[in-house]
Amino acid sequence: MVELGKLILTRQPSLCIHILITTPPYRADDTASYITSVSAATPSLIFHHLPTISLPPSLTSSRNHETLTFELVPLNNPYVHQALLSISHSFSIKAFVMDFFCALGLSVATELNIPSFFFFTSGAAFLASFLYLPTIHNITDKSLKDLNTLLNIPGVPPMPSSDMAKPTLDRSDKAYEHFLASSSQFPKSAGIIVNTFESLESRTLRAISDGLCLTENIPTPPVYPIGPLIVSHGGGGRGAECLKWLDSQPSGSVVFLCFGSLGLFSKEQLKEIAIGLENSGHRFLWVVRNPPAQNQIKVAITGQSDRELKSLLPDGFLDRTKDRGLVVKSWAPQVAVLNHDSVGGFVSHCGWNSVLESVCAGVPIVAWPLYAEQRFNRVVLVEEIKIALPMNESEDGFVRAAEVEKRVTELMDSEEGEVMRNRTKAMQNEAHAALGETGSSGVALTKLLEMWGNTGSSSSTLGKLPGNTI
Repeated sequence: MVELGKLILTRQPSLCIHILITTPPYRADDTASYITSVSAATPSLIFHHLPTISLPPSLTSSRNHETLTFELVPLNNPYVHQALLSISHSFSIKAFVMDFFCALGLSVATELNIPSFFFFTSGAAFLASFLYLPTIHNITDKSLKDLNTLLNIPGVPPMPSSDMAKPTLDRSDKAYEHFLASSSQFPKSAGIIVNTFESLESRTLRAISDGLCLTENIPTPPVYPIGPLIVSHGGGGRGAECLKWLDSQPSGSVVFLCFGSLGLFSKEQLKEIAIGLENSGHRFLWVVRNPPAQNQIKVAITGQSDRELKSLLPDGFLDRTKDRGLVVKSWAPQVAVLNHDSVGGFVSHCGWNSVLESVCAGVPIVAWPLYAEQRFNRVVLVEEIKIALPMNESEDGFVRAAEVEKRVTELMDSEEGEVMRNRTKAMQNEAHAALGETGSSGVALTKLLEMWGNTGSSSSTLGKLPGNTI
């Protein structure tokens, strides 16, 4: 949301961007210092913290953390209503921009007669599947996890039903219910802003804009692909060790392994990764997080005990690989690492931010999805965009060392890996071109701002949420 606000301000510096924030319903990284630094650097970005709301205990044990977020949003609607009224006393609100999870906040803006938009921070392919979900729901009474078929979603390669977004797999799960309800809200908006760009997902964007993802009697709102929007988080001196080590490595020789801010592996899986990396013979930079507690979901939404690296990896691994590998705990400056000349491949969980960061750095991917819509993204990256190799897991989701070794070697050594590397480099150039004022994303942003210029109010509120305010 902040990056979208900054982008808007580069073209319309007279606007104010108001961002509404609610307290997450689970453990999340602290954002206080980040918000302070953004506020100091960009005074036109104004943050509003909504009152803290606690979910009832019956909901906090959900197996899908997405459910917790969906449940929290409607409880915030009265506070969102109050915040928008308060902002409107000093600003004319041009638009209200909602995060994917805030779809049930649409009614608040509608009641106040404020034009509403969604900011979809995943790719266009997942947006297509999201809009198409009611159609799938109506043609089968089975859960997606039980269908065992290929789904033909407009603009998307044939999608195994089991590779749809994890929260949508079980029809009886509360998360599925929320996804279905939210998908019906998107067509009621004035537009959908998507963090992608035309040449990355041209076929999918065309299918959405042509109305193929919605039933015939429901019009598709305008779609604005304004990406790639990526953010380089600061880390102070925390990333210095990684970058200094990369400086001493040959060009394009290092495989970078990082699995996002929430992805966790068991101790057994960490050991398999280590063996695979060691046997591959390749240089590597690997970010390792503490494994989940026993019986805990493999997403970092609760605290993990802090354990030494040596206790998580095979005996002697760090000593044996010290001349060609670096293992760091929990965090690395991902954007800076991907853009370093020494990095030639990326083993990623396929979160969309990471995908765009890899594209913008021209680094091909080994796709190892863990949660959310990441399995879906893997299919798109491998079959449609063709910038990734798939990491293949067993039925229980476990990946053996031999598979890790095989995929790392293919990415770094094979002809197929080189073809993918060249394709990713070409896409890198396309991404930079798209962001120019006459590029596809620049033109989409102009159209969006022109629409806001024609609305009666004049502020923008981003509802995480867009003065004149957004």
